[in-house]
Amino acid sequence: MLHKSRMNILILGSGGREHALAWKMAGSPLADKLYCAPGNAGIAQEAECVALDVADHAAVIAFAKANKIDLVVVGPEVPLCAGIVDDLEAAGIKAFGPSKWAARLEGSKGFTKDLCKANKIPTAAYERFKGAAAAKVYVRKQGAPIVVKADGLAAGKGVVVAETVQEAEAAIDMMFTGGLGQLAWEIVIEDCLIGEEASFFALCDGETAIALASAQDHKRVGDGDKGPNTGGMGAYSPAPIMTPELNKRVMDEIIQPTVRAMKAMGAPFKGVLFAGLMITKSGPQLIEYNVRFGDPETQVLMLRLMSDLVPALMAARDGQLKNFDLRWYPDAALTVVMAAKGYPGNYEKGTLIEGLDAAAQVEGVEIFHAGTRSDGARIVANGGRVLNVCARGKTVREAQSRAYAAVDKIKWPDGFCRRDIGWQAIARESARS
Repeated sequence: MLHKSRMNILILGSGGREHALAWKMAGSPLADKLYCAPGNAGIAQEAECVALDVADHAAVIAFAKANKIDLVVVGPEVPLCAGIVDDLEAAGIKAFGPSKWAARLEGSKGFTKDLCKANKIPTAAYERFKGAAAAKVYVRKQGAPIVVKADGLAAGKGVVVAETVQEAEAAIDMMFTGGLGQLAWEIVIEDCLIGEEASFFALCDGETAIALASAQDHKRVGDGDKGPNTGGMGAYSPAPIMTPELNKRVMDEIIQPTVRAMKAMGAPFKGVLFAGLMITKSGPQLIEYNVRFGDPETQVLMLRLMSDLVPALMAARDGQLKNFDLRWYPDAALTVVMAAKGYPGNYEKGTLIEGLDAAAQVEGVEIFHAGTRSDGARIVANGGRVLNVCARGKTVREAQSRAYAAVDKIKWPDGFCRRDIGWQAIARESARS
């Protein structure tokens, strides 16, 4: 399938993931004009930022038509679950990402668990509940530790790993009384899997899936993986636990059966399938699916991707992945998230960040902006997770030391970061050497 040689591309989103995608696509010989809506201060260096409301599908379509957009790449899950890809495609605009029906893999935990059960995909045993009373009876019967999940989207905060039955009951009450911002209409309660977590990414075109790279992220806010869960405080790739044999098992036992099942139910999955895995004694088990690039994992994947991203996204959209291959740098990559003090609780916006240019001079370092905006010539914080300081290196340890060398050049008294990103991988490297 021939495309015109240069393309106008619109990225939807405003975080570190979108900055990493914009940075990678800006280097593509196929990209002519790159737009991002709404974007951030860092993305503005790679693409033209547009003040569009991503939830206003008609406005996005009108902009895409007026600017002859050849491909729309959707970053976050909320517009995907709201059916933006369907609306763009119906208007004759090519879009990368799953349809609303296919996005249920992230939009409904219960849907995904039922799909796993029907297709013998390894995952934790579970039950679904629409009311608190029955859920509590089940929890008391099962005992703790146990996992309580809100069915719908909750920005990474809808999962409670309860250490005690009392904690599980409190989580059930919190979700059914609107503690996540809206009332959960259904919750899933599942067994607690024991093992090491990994993130696995595959590019899908509705029929074929090809493995991208693996990563591991640090969800908790504090060093030593302590404190409340966040959207992610750092990540590295590849995940040392993911051997070639495990990668193959994930494709054969989890990804491929999912792609086949979605096609069979008339909702073929196109886009990125991001499997949150637990590597247990009996092998890989699916914790949950996301239907888009991860954040902050995308930042490390893009640093390691040698191939041009644009033709890969087009091939997924066009159903042409069968003969497609992607190449990766053998190096490790690591990202440290710098967040506003107080995150994931209350934090202040508008604080000044300095020293970014000096930090970017460190060898192997790339800085992706998440929650920033420019205030004239100054860069100020504009969110909870604000910067992703990323680096490549021959080993995770080398990538880590480069990333922290850059962090130390950034002057932002109102920010903080974890100082131990990559500790599991570095412990593994040390044990081997």
